Amino acid sequence: MKNLLRLLSLIAALSTLTPSVRSAPVSLFDGKTLEGWDYDPKVWRVEDGVITGGSRTEKIRENFFIASKKSYQNFELVMKIKCSGDPATGFINSGIQVRSVRVPGGAHMSGYQVDCGAGWFGKIYDEFRRNRVIADPVDAPALAKVLDVFGWNEYRIRAEGPRIRTWINGVLAIDYTEADKNIALDGQIGPQVHSGGVCLVQVKDVTVEELPATPNVPTWQSLGGVDAARKLVTPAPKQKADAKPAEKAK
Repeated sequence: MKNLLRLLSLIAALSTLTPSVRSAPVSLFDGKTLEGWDYDPKVWRVEDGVITGGSRTEKIRENFFIASKKSYQNFELVMKIKCSGDPATGFINSGIQVRSVRVPGGAHMSGYQVDCGAGWFGKIYDEFRRNRVIADPVDAPALAKVLDVFGWNEYRIRAEGPRIRTWINGVLAIDYTEADKNIALDGQIGPQVHSGGVCLVQVKDVTVEELPATPNVPTWQSLGGVDAARKLVTPAPKQKADAKPAEKAK
């Protein structure tokens, strides 16, 4: 009996040292439909087995997002994204919203945008909130060596607590830690096609692995909703040296 009690005590002690069980990665795209996504069907569709947004012939008049219906706090997101177009027609740009939400009354999203596009790889732009770049590439020269500017690039975005890290094609591109306690650390995932030129955005091989939640962090709900949360931070002026073109800065 004493040996059994010792064994049970040992098992109990070891259980306290065992890390939280992580969920297995889940696919967010079945290659055939946009089930599980919120989107404008005039802009987003499935073509040749990939999520496709934008146009091959017409300029994009405003920013459009395809957003996951589910929200996430801590996670690891993997996807391949391609942003292509002729820069002579205007701004060619995309990005991936994380920990973001739809803005009531419109198609906008507010939150972190992990950028994608010439001159913007390796940056986080705070979309429709602080309206400025909040993170720059960890090592821009190293990142430039692995990029296919108008081709496919694989993004791995890991968000844990206030920290967001991003690898592009296996190279660490972003390592950002949020210091503002009025910034929500949960929300939807949303690829973007940016206004400007004739631009086509394609996305495939999308998976997300949910990680153990961080207790007592700010959320969009705890901050009072998207409108209230946006009022808690001070947006940057629309025209800044490091800002995106005027149509990008909201």
